[in-house]
Amino acid sequence: MTSLPSLLSMMSQLIATPSISCSQASWDQSNKGVILLLENWLTGLGFQCEIMPLPGQPDKVNLIATIGEGAGGLVLSGHTDTVPYDEDRWQSDPFKLNERDNKLYGLGTCDMKGFFAIVIDTLKNMDLSKLEQPLIILATADEESSMDGARALVKEGRPKARYALIGEPTSLTPIHAHKGIMMEKVRITGQAGHSSNPALGSNALDAMHAVMSELMIYRNGLKQTYRDANFVIDYPTMNFGCIHGGDNPNRICGRCELEFDIRALPGMDNQSLYQEITALLPRIEQNTGTQIELHHLFPDVPSFSTQKESDIIKACERLTQKDAATVAFATEGPFLNQLGMETLILGPGSIDQAHQPNEFMALDQIAPMQHVIKGLVERYCLTPSTENEASRV
Repeated sequence: MTSLPSLLSMMSQLIATPSISCSQASWDQSNKGVILLLENWLTGLGFQCEIMPLPGQPDKVNLIATIGEGAGGLVLSGHTDTVPYDEDRWQSDPFKLNERDNKLYGLGTCDMKGFFAIVIDTLKNMDLSKLEQPLIILATADEESSMDGARALVKEGRPKARYALIGEPTSLTPIHAHKGIMMEKVRITGQAGHSSNPALGSNALDAMHAVMSELMIYRNGLKQTYRDANFVIDYPTMNFGCIHGGDNPNRICGRCELEFDIRALPGMDNQSLYQEITALLPRIEQNTGTQIELHHLFPDVPSFSTQKESDIIKACERLTQKDAATVAFATEGPFLNQLGMETLILGPGSIDQAHQPNEFMALDQIAPMQHVIKGLVERYCLTPSTENEASRV
């Protein structure tokens, strides 16, 4: 077996390899460098590695690394990209791992390159020659922007396993559910004209007032209809994020745009919500003499939920001594669930540090995460049955 770098060396190399994904082309980068590092280390552990370019995006790739065979098994999953950064707000080089105050600083330390280093460092101390079920390390592209990596996996129908853990930063708390998210734009086109005579045009701002009023009524209906006590905000939300329209007070507004998001609870369907909102618009169009369009700003992310009674949820509650909870942020969890795996979100570091200047992972998160990884691999891959007794962990 090839000698592998230390945990900190692996983390340092991953952090030093930029892999920003962003909807703005000036920021967007390939993730190939990170994938090639992971492929090299995992090959050294005996994994069979397959690099999968995303359709139409040869510089964006997923990695499926597999060792062992069987119909069950475990996926340990993470994304290889990071968000952009504010260089002037970092106290150290974001691409150089910096240890201070018992914390490891760097872009992607907790979200979530550090997870891969912890996984590989854990596995190199385990006997993987005795696997009874497959162990799969999954590394995806563009989670921070389009989630195209996870979407491509769903289209491919791979990988397959019984259980999956996504190592997003949750402060080592098992997460069994999160809301979905959809981001939409309403564009209203009216007719500009001199403000001294309203009959000379069709005011897009007036029409937008009517649209927003209808959306507020719709939002209140969602709040009254849907509740889930597992969430701190236990109802679906709709947020009006930004609005732009018009150009001068003495001109009838010819165009107005509103951007908003909806965060739906598990069990709600994003496409149904979109269709219900679409159905509100024709009447307003007719009454205001405008053209109203509804567009997706980004592809939606479904809500995520795994039953609390799932074996992997119960196993991780025992391994962490923490009850499963919910979070507000979105992950690739629903896509892995679509692939047929019982999935949970659990990882080192805090979401409070993710996407922030001076992102860090506390050193005291590493050993407990290794304990979880070791326990799950032993339970689902190193034993003949995936239905073991609780005493095994």
